[in-house]
Amino acid sequence: MEQLDSTIVNTAVPAMAASLNVAPLSLKAVAASYILSLAVCIPVSGWIADKYGTRRVFSAAIAVFTISSVLCGLAQSIAWLIAARILQGIGAAMMMPVGRLTVIRTFPKAELLQAMNFVIIPALIGPLLGPTIGGLIVHWLSWREIFFVNAPIGAIALWLALSHMPDYRGGAAPPLDWLGLALFGGGTALLSWLLEIFGEHEIAAAPAVALFCLSLAMLGGYWRHALHAPFPLLRLALFRFRTFRVSVIGGFVTRLGVGGLPFLTPLLFQVGLGYSPWESGLLMMPTAAAAMAMKTISRRVLARFGYKRVLIVNTVMIGATIALYALVAKTTPLVAIVAIGLALGFFNSLQFSSMNSMAYADVPEKDSSQASTIASSFQQISMSFGLALGSLIAGWYLDGLPQSNHAAVIAALHKAFLTLGVLTVLSSLSFWTLRARDGESVSGAAPELA
Repeated sequence: MEQLDSTIVNTAVPAMAASLNVAPLSLKAVAASYILSLAVCIPVSGWIADKYGTRRVFSAAIAVFTISSVLCGLAQSIAWLIAARILQGIGAAMMMPVGRLTVIRTFPKAELLQAMNFVIIPALIGPLLGPTIGGLIVHWLSWREIFFVNAPIGAIALWLALSHMPDYRGGAAPPLDWLGLALFGGGTALLSWLLEIFGEHEIAAAPAVALFCLSLAMLGGYWRHALHAPFPLLRLALFRFRTFRVSVIGGFVTRLGVGGLPFLTPLLFQVGLGYSPWESGLLMMPTAAAAMAMKTISRRVLARFGYKRVLIVNTVMIGATIALYALVAKTTPLVAIVAIGLALGFFNSLQFSSMNSMAYADVPEKDSSQASTIASSFQQISMSFGLALGSLIAGWYLDGLPQSNHAAVIAALHKAFLTLGVLTVLSSLSFWTLRARDGESVSGAAPELA
């Protein structure tokens, strides 16, 4: 449901912008607010799940997500829509990490990669069908109906969660680190907001620099606080495990390049190339289909070549594929656009499977809740920053020209894709610190094959 919602919304951005009388690039606040609320609220998800149980928290999250989806569909202004998306993000913040935590606690490490892939394949039905469903809904009805789709899905998901979800608890939960939440959540929220505002050129340089320094001071203050607090919100001591550290930090850097694609690609297809929403949705289906196919073989790929080689080479391939979008124009054959989408889905899927599973290779089971919370937090923060970065780069290349100028828009998007591709290739350097046999405990690799 969460995956379906995010992909549907991206397809409907131009229609939503026209309905609310704003420029398409300005609607990045709708996507950014959702991702930002995820990043701010995810840090407390592990604590809440340990205290109240995975079943209760997961079910409540589904209910909040479903209700807020209806509120999104009823929005009459961009401010209303952003507020509803923030509430929706709060619900989603409890779904993904709590669901991942349940999987981690259910399966042994040797089966973790296979279990995570098995769980994520049904979730990829959302990205597979979301763009097309969203495009058809926007084409035949209106963008509001894309949010109402979540109502029946949410009701079914809630019944399934209450009936079948395991109810794990972490024993006596420590006191919640309110100071840590204020420092970490406030710092990340302020930094992401600054990226969005800067992209719209609505703030003077002096206040921007002051707020940027404040956000860094808050994050630095959290780092210092976490090193001495008895029960920190995010236990940074887990970064002493090399596989966890590389997975989280390397994944953060890589997602900065990838994070802007779900927002920029529909703009390229609709605003730049003139495709209708449903045609744009069809062009995004190959990416999700290739991602599903890769999940079925990723364990064998990692067992054969090892995490280090896969992550280094695959990151370069992702960057090269992103850069290929800079060649897409109105004269580009449809088969070439589909091929780029297939390649992107294939490499992205392998990348995320590798990074997400390697994070738990060496972390003790007693720290699984904290590891899941930290990994999910940094993942969402990087996607939020990546979304803002992608929009910022495209806006900078547009250089004040009207977004109704299709030639200017497509030229700016081409340069943005090329820039993001180069940044992604450079992010492969973060995986060179891995060792050849890192990740064997979760990939099932035999020592001689690592």
